[in-house]
Order: sequence, then C-alpha cells, then structure tokens
Amino acid sequence: MQEKNVFAKGEIFHVFNKSIANFGIFKDSNNSMRFYRALSYYNSSSVKVNLGTFLKKSRDYHPKLLLPEKDSLIKMISYIFMSDHYHLLLKILKEKVFSKYMSDVENSYSRYFNIKFDRKGPLWQGRFKAVRIKTNEQLLHVSRYIHLNSTTAYLTEKPEEWIFSSYKEIISNPIYLRKILTEISFRTPTSYKKFVEDNIDYQRKLRVIKKLIID
Repeated sequence: MQEKNVFAKGEIFHVFNKSIANFGIFKDSNNSMRFYRALSYYNSSSVKVNLGTFLKKSRDYHPKLLLPEKDSLIKMISYIFMSDHYHLLLKILKEKVFSKYMSDVENSYSRYFNIKFDRKGPLWQGRFKAVRIKTNEQLLHVSRYIHLNSTTAYLTEKPEEWIFSSYKEIISNPIYLRKILTEISFRTPTSYKKFVEDNIDYQRKLRVIKKLIID
C-alpha cells in the first residue's frame, strides 16, 4: 500500500475506529486479547507470516504493547478497547508503513472474528481515523480521555478496573512514566493518576450534555 506523506516519523496520533452497526466486537475478553496481539505482532518490520499462522506455533504469545522493540513501527503511548470501538495514542517510528500496519491489524482481526462467528462482510465502519497531536496539552488530554472511556460510560468506577486499557499498567509501574512513555509529561504514577482521575466527573457531564444536544 502506498503511504501518503502524512504519518511522518516522530509524529503522534490519536487513532480510532468503530465496528459496523456498533456491533460488540470486543465484548469477549478473548476477542480483545486477539486484537491486542495483532497490534503487537504487526508492529514489526520483520513480520513474515500472518498472525493466525504464527499463533498455531506460538499459542502462548503474550507481548507487552507498551514496550517498543528495535524493529517496531510505532510506539504505543495509551490505548483502550471498548465493546464496539478502540482508541490508540501512538508515535510513528518508521516512515511509509503506518497505513499498512493499521490495515494488517484490522484485516487480521476481521478474519479472526468472521471465522470465529461464521459471518461475512466488513467489520469496521470504514478506514481508521487519525488525528495528529500538535501540542503537549493535547497529548495529555487525549491520553486522559482514552483512559477515562470506561468510567465515562459508567462501566467501571475506576479506570484501572478496565482490563483492556493501558492505564493500570502505567500507574502500577513507575518505570513507564520515568523512562519509557516520556511523551507523557508526568514522571510519577501518583501525579498522572491525579491528573486523570480528577476529571472523571467532568468527563461524565460532558458525555451527558453531548448526548442531550445530539439526541
């Protein structure tokens, strides 16, 4: 696939997509894990076989999505999988490969899902959306927004209770903010946790207001 000159090395994007007809494609934890594995597996310049083929020989494949490798295409900063959509905050590490990477991930998951549930047809509403992050303030707010998705929807009381989110991992291990996810300008779990969780009620109110206006 020809990469347009949009996803330049070093740039950060908020990437998201939603299932067709708001179908609950991530309700099952096994499905969420498969998507997690796809995001990790295809994040490499040395991929030679598709994920399905790879997992036949490596069923115990449990990667760490927040830990980039030497041949990684992107660096994951924050993520969450909700029942019918996902949000990713990521940094481009290699030129001219990002569109193919996302295509590989989404197509891989679509094949897995369609085979598992004996269905045909597209799984996503369309091509993934990507919004470039231009400022540190924007990055912090997007990261917080992503991590509060489950509490905003009243699915959890605390964001760390949502399994398929990077939040618990980030606030549980100081090494992430101190040495790995340096794009987030908080250096301790305590300070980032306060930044995120102080906004729970406000983000819930915004969701209600938006729903009233639209509906």
